[in-house]
Amino acid sequence: MSSIETQFLNIKAHHAQYSTINPKTTLKGSASGKIVFITGASQGIGQSTAVAFAQASAKAVYITARSEKALEETRTRVKEANPETQCAYTVCDVTNEEQVKASIEDCATKFGGIDVADSNAGYLNRWQKIGESDTTSWWNTWEVNLKGTYYLIRYTIPYLIESAKKHSARGFTGGHLILVSSIGAQLLTPTASDYQTSKHAINRLCEFVNLDHGNDGVKCFAIHPGGVPTATAKNMPETLHANLVDEPELAAGFAVWLCSGEADWAKGRYLSCNWDVGELTHLKDQIIEGDLLVNRLRTKA
Repeated sequence: MSSIETQFLNIKAHHAQYSTINPKTTLKGSASGKIVFITGASQGIGQSTAVAFAQASAKAVYITARSEKALEETRTRVKEANPETQCAYTVCDVTNEEQVKASIEDCATKFGGIDVADSNAGYLNRWQKIGESDTTSWWNTWEVNLKGTYYLIRYTIPYLIESAKKHSARGFTGGHLILVSSIGAQLLTPTASDYQTSKHAINRLCEFVNLDHGNDGVKCFAIHPGGVPTATAKNMPETLHANLVDEPELAAGFAVWLCSGEADWAKGRYLSCNWDVGELTHLKDQIIEGDLLVNRLRTKA
């Protein structure tokens, strides 16, 4: 078995939403009373995630992105999915600290807190060898993917801690934090140095959130959303486009499932939305005992 193969679980893979993670049926009501904050929610996975939480009966969904027109479209889709779910938005660039902070504070003011935070905004430009790369584009990948994620974490953490305390007293979990990573975080693909290193750093950042705030009740996950044929993903070399076979609703349903409390045991870890959640849960003891799905340096062949 190759070193790459050993980094992934050998369990059933899905490419579309299935019954166990369906927010309209199995997970209906699982987000009841919860306030969800999502960055990068103007299209693709972020938009589908906003809709999925509405389908799962969220009290409110607060969305951000750089395009007001696209945010209005997402808000319309959220209201169509569930007229009872409140929805508001702010035009926000995740690399702008003051804009991120202001949008989070606006969400808490409007709706009374934040129970779920989803860092979905990301950047992927044309890949190039390091020695031929555009320095501005290379660093912008880190600015969006990592700094933007850090800002979301930094300013939602107090609300997530409060949510965890509040909801535990009511008998269900709050304080969930989802960081959208990538399978690329665990790979070494020629010309992908900016994107794959930034996503690898997100996985490690997830571990640190768990280390620093796991005992405060925050449940953080770094997720591979699947190979979704979004406009951003299509910036990868054409030879990799054949891997873009997953529907955005897969990641959306997986995110709702994570925030239902069913996967709290896996906090601080990298998870793929392709993995069947039933088989994943069956491996719970093995994953915990072996401290699997985290970044570690191998010292044995």
